Amino acid sequence: MYISGIICLWRILDRNTLYITNYKPKEFAKLLNVSVKTLQRWDREKTLIANRTLTNRRYYTYDQYLQFKGIGKDADFRKIVIYTRVSTRNQSDDLENQVDFLQTYANAKGLIADEIIRDYGSGLNYNRKKWNQLLVEVMENKIKMILVSHKDRFVRFGFDWFEKFCNKFNVEIVVVKNEKLSPHEELVQDIVSILHVFSGRLYGLRKYKKQIEGDENIAKGIQDGDSTE
Repeated sequence: MYISGIICLWRILDRNTLYITNYKPKEFAKLLNVSVKTLQRWDREKTLIANRTLTNRRYYTYDQYLQFKGIGKDADFRKIVIYTRVSTRNQSDDLENQVDFLQTYANAKGLIADEIIRDYGSGLNYNRKKWNQLLVEVMENKIKMILVSHKDRFVRFGFDWFEKFCNKFNVEIVVVKNEKLSPHEELVQDIVSILHVFSGRLYGLRKYKKQIEGDENIAKGIQDGDSTE
């Protein structure tokens, strides 16, 4: 589940060109839903001037995308989101405790949460729909700040990578660390899940090894290959 989840996540990110900071004309045209010829005309008319590399190749930046969309740094209308998560619906009380804690924190800091996400699923599960939708909105420049009660509420492993990823889109993840809101039982369950996955893989490898050893033709082929080296 952990490995397949990462692969699935990368497919989602790969479908969205917003994670690139510099764009080739074709990529930028696709992002703006215009043709490359339109970009060339805008460049000539100085409507949207392309940057140039040392070899005189045109490219565009993410700031130019924001400028085109009319999103200025002084007028930031992006959302502040409270993200909460538990593994199962039996932990609904823990979920509401996270919500209350983060709302209290936001009020104390003078922040207004535009959206509260209540998510269910393991921190190892990269297929969580609400979590994936949040990342998509990060890439679409709709999110300003994400509040979480603990790193593992957002993702069990790889938090630093996702934090840097969000930072690329000028999104801040605020971790209001509260160990009480990070259930110990979930950590145990996630570790058991990882051990189960890898033990299954080891069993498969042992089974495959026995099949090779039991097949004289395969074994002979391996030995012949070793003798030629």
